[in-house]
Amino acid sequence: MVVVLRKGISPSEKKSIESFLTAKQFKLNEIVGEEDTVIAAVGKLSVDRREVEAMPGVAQVIPISKPYKLASREFKREDTVVEIPNGRGQKIRIGGQRVAVIAGPRAVESREQLMETAARVAASGAVMLRGGAYEPNSSPYNFQGLGEEGLKYLKEAGERYGLPVVTELVSASHIPMMLDYVDVFQIGARTMQDFDLLKAVGATGRPVILRRSYSATLEELLMSAEYLLSSGTDSVILCERGIRTFEKATRNTLDLSAVPVLRQLTHLPIIVDPSHTVLTRDKVGAMGLAAIASGADGLMVEVHQDPGRALVDGAQSMLPAQFDKMMHDVEALAPVMGKSVAHIRQEMPSVVRVQEGGRRKGKVVVAYSGKRGAYAEQAISRYFDAADCEASPVDSFPEIFQAVIDGKADYGMVPIENSLAGSVYQNYDNFTRFEDVSIVGAVTLNIRHALLGVKGATLSGIRRVYSHPQALSQSKKFLDAHKGWTMVEAASTATAAELVAKGGLKENAAIASPLNAPLYGLDLLAEDIEDDPGNFTRFVVIQSNSADSRGISGEVNIVPNMASFIIKTRNEPGALHRVLGIFSGCKLNLTRLESRPIAGEPWKYWFYMDAELSGPGGKPSDMPASSIVAGLMGKLNEATEYVRLLGIYAEAGK
Repeated sequence: MVVVLRKGISPSEKKSIESFLTAKQFKLNEIVGEEDTVIAAVGKLSVDRREVEAMPGVAQVIPISKPYKLASREFKREDTVVEIPNGRGQKIRIGGQRVAVIAGPRAVESREQLMETAARVAASGAVMLRGGAYEPNSSPYNFQGLGEEGLKYLKEAGERYGLPVVTELVSASHIPMMLDYVDVFQIGARTMQDFDLLKAVGATGRPVILRRSYSATLEELLMSAEYLLSSGTDSVILCERGIRTFEKATRNTLDLSAVPVLRQLTHLPIIVDPSHTVLTRDKVGAMGLAAIASGADGLMVEVHQDPGRALVDGAQSMLPAQFDKMMHDVEALAPVMGKSVAHIRQEMPSVVRVQEGGRRKGKVVVAYSGKRGAYAEQAISRYFDAADCEASPVDSFPEIFQAVIDGKADYGMVPIENSLAGSVYQNYDNFTRFEDVSIVGAVTLNIRHALLGVKGATLSGIRRVYSHPQALSQSKKFLDAHKGWTMVEAASTATAAELVAKGGLKENAAIASPLNAPLYGLDLLAEDIEDDPGNFTRFVVIQSNSADSRGISGEVNIVPNMASFIIKTRNEPGALHRVLGIFSGCKLNLTRLESRPIAGEPWKYWFYMDAELSGPGGKPSDMPASSIVAGLMGKLNEATEYVRLLGIYAEAGK
């Protein structure tokens, strides 16, 4: 059962509740949520729940009806996010707003094979390294793995590339030795219901990836997770890898319906292994994308640098180039699902100072314009991961730039364009005003609007709708269906939500992100009310040019694929044509060209340009991004009156 504690409960009341439940042989687990603090009591029901409800400090007692207690959504309403340190001061998080991809060979065959594969998957965006040191093959005559030698190679490769190591555990006797090498244990389909093994690995407290057996129901999968959770670990990741059906065209049938069903049943994160479902590697990428579209928190795929010579499962192992293509597609799909792809950092930003106003030691501070719940704040959590940073609201776009320059913020999150409304010209102008900042990253956010009202409000009772003018125009079809409503403009969507919450009137509503509902204590009256689902805002991340002197490092270990410039052409015929020809001559694709008036110089303009730093067909160039840009800048300096490099950075989907 779940015991919901009253707000303001005294320590003595809480201790009395815990002592009472412990005496009744319940195992206790306290969970502090955003709204409530609960005590989850697991064990044989040996007490009348009314006795507990009558105790001082208890608000409510909720029985857990599912046979799996600790794994159930009744036990914990918030999604669990499993954190795995990577040795670089970064925690890889499975669950939440990130898509995490685990990749590597099915079996560790040699040091050279593993190092090459690890290098390739790390460069493409994998955040964890998988590889089998012990191979549970059906035939005793097939390759059985390198054992501890393979584990040593895995640890070496993981440390070199910042990738936590995942490997399958086939026997409890291996646990003491494997603890020195392995970050995450994997329980395979064949051992999913080896309950003694589950209890032994759960007792280690290490994170565990639990793979669904090809003949197991979802309830059986969750009961196996219950063995792990009840034995000591609180970090269990469920993995769907296909079930056995009558179909012979594929190795297994990938049950993607399991992802949304499990999402309702359990708080545990869910990943998908598409490699074990298809017979050939060319279909793995498509199934991986389908898994992300179904709502999976990540993927685990097999990659081999020479699958034709693989000792195990070569046919289903992706080539590095295929894996890279899949990662590129996942980067493009993730924003549609309201997520972003996790990446390994080069080095954790070393922020050590503590200032007044709530800034915490070790947190990266990111400035944005708006209030809590603003879309820019969501973009911050997509790019940096909310647990690693502190979002710092300011009142205007220029204040973002100033806060970064003054060192009050380490980064700024700046909207630059919307797919429906076009460019945010004010921020293009800010780049000319503030010359001491650079673009170091970019993130695209799918803008999804909802109608929010106070508790108990209904659509039929709404009379006034507050929101930013853009949000009102982007929801025109929905609003047109309610002719009696009056539109009231607000400074931002989050401001609108705050105004409605403070007013407390059931006749008022706000159009804002659905994430504002819990922030301001509002109800969701309608979701996805925007006219066009293809509503995306592109944000750029800015950093002070003097950041290196403050000990702030680069953010993500991915290959830069974009460069942005400000250019002032010479006042002569064909000047812009010659500039464009330079990009064409360097075989670079210009994805954006904007002009803005130069202050104090009538009829003269700045040109803003974004260029893809890729080779033919969008493939990564063999030349480093810095070398490409250096050559380009030399030619631009000769052909223009002024040129400024705004930044070289990585952008998803490019």
